[in-house]
Amino acid sequence: MLDHVSLGVSDLERSRRLYDAALQPLGLVRTLDFANGSDYGAAAGQTGVEFTITTVADAKSSAGMHVCFRAPSREAVRAFHAAGLENGSRDDGAPGLRPIYHPDYFGAFLIDPDGHRVEAVCHAPSETARAT
Repeated sequence: MLDHVSLGVSDLERSRRLYDAALQPLGLVRTLDFANGSDYGAAAGQTGVEFTITTVADAKSSAGMHVCFRAPSREAVRAFHAAGLENGSRDDGAPGLRPIYHPDYFGAFLIDPDGHRVEAVCHAPSETARAT
């Protein structure tokens, strides 16, 4: 349904460092830099854009909104969270199961330096559950 999501940021270089590190374990990389922003995606080129950051004069988050990135594994969720914390985000929920959503919902939550709530989630069952 959605093509891409864009967040306004106050400090482009700081946000590039954060999202470069946090999105890499999820298979998303910076694909294009432009004057006031950067595009991220799993494939290069304009049709591969999935997430964008752009500099805005008054960057602030929208209350209640968050962006969730799909992760290929639980380890990728953990790596997303750790990289975010190492690069300027605050913890908003450590990696772990959230069975309120479904039994295998494994997510982690961050708040970026501009107050945006970002999450990574893996829906796959654990390796132990798949083996049984």
